[in-house]
Amino acid sequence: MDLTSLIQSQLSEGLIDQLSNQLGGVDKEKTSAATSSILTTLLGAMARNASTPDGAAALNNALEKDHDGSILDDVMGMVTGQRSIDNERAVNGSGILNHVLGNRQGGAIDMISKMSGLDASKTGSLMTTLAPIVMGMLGKAKREQGLDQGGLTDLLTGFSKQQQGSNPAMSLITGFLDADGDGSIIDDVAGMLGKGLLGGLFKRK
Repeated sequence: MDLTSLIQSQLSEGLIDQLSNQLGGVDKEKTSAATSSILTTLLGAMARNASTPDGAAALNNALEKDHDGSILDDVMGMVTGQRSIDNERAVNGSGILNHVLGNRQGGAIDMISKMSGLDASKTGSLMTTLAPIVMGMLGKAKREQGLDQGGLTDLLTGFSKQQQGSNPAMSLITGFLDADGDGSIIDDVAGMLGKGLLGGLFKRK
């Protein structure tokens, strides 16, 4: 199972509904669009980080220590808080975002908010919720496919290239991640967006 298929298998319509409710009953299409953009951004950032030996090693070690994929056994329970997780690092969304995005976190939230139409504060909350799920997906792929550090880098690079061809928003996200962190690209987001830009990682039936 490739990474895109794994993502699609986890992001059920029921989960989107639950996430929308937790955000105060916001429009489900906005939640769906923001979720897709968040996942693309986080995985793109991980691919960028893993392009260096040190970054790849750090990600590989984090997956081996704290993210074995078991969080995916009951994603809904984790999201609603009904499932107890023994390893706090596995569900520490804020900590994951700090490692993955660093000083780009605020800019990423602003970008995704403009792309999806979801309020920035709600986008930040959603990103914190989804970050452990993304790490769980990578951990599951690593475990099931027996990936070493190089294999993990190849997986993320392949995902990014696939998204470049199928998701028009990926070029904007890549431009943001490759920028110097000054946030200037965010000023261009509104003018570049259209309904067709958010191809998304999954289709709502």
